[in-house]
Formats: sequence, structure tokens, C-alpha cells
Amino acid sequence: SSCGIAFALRYIRAAMQGGIEIGFGAEIAQLITAQTVKGATELVLQTGHHPEREIDKVTTPRGVTITGLNEMEHMGFSSSLIRGLMASYNKTNKLQ
Repeated sequence: SSCGIAFALRYIRAAMQGGIEIGFGAEIAQLITAQTVKGATELVLQTGHHPEREIDKVTTPRGVTITGLNEMEHMGFSSSLIRGLMASYNKTNKLQ
């Protein structure tokens, strides 16, 4: 559905905003973000691995990746995405 695309685009927008905040221009932030999402998507499609398996490969103890991931989780990243998906799903069921 278009919901999934919109949710993914919202992630892209947020990642771009973060890139701009740390000093990249808007065009570069968009390119970096799009290439990152493309690479992650291709990795999951090509390997068939669960995303967490691939995350574990690039996460080191006390490293920058785990620090960022933990901060996003503390702020509700996964739970807010799940709640958004469920809200859209429930709305769809009410419309039928």
C-alpha cells in the first residue's frame, strides 16, 4: 500500500534532516540517505537474512552504531513505526 512507501519516505526525510544538521547540504544529504536505503534494501533482498543479522555485522561494543541505534530506540523508533502501521491497518479495516 501507499502507507508503506510514505513511512519509508518519512524515514528518508528524517535521515536527510539529520544529515543537514551535521553539516551536509540538502542534495548531498538526500543522495547519502537514498544510497544508504538502497544498499540496506539490496542487502536484505540478496541475502534473505533478517535485518537484525545484518545490523549485528556492523555493530561493535561501545561503537557509534550501537550508540545511535540505542538512542533511536529510547526515543521510540521501532514502537512508533509499529504503532503507525497498526493505526493505518485498523483504519483500513474500518473503511471496508
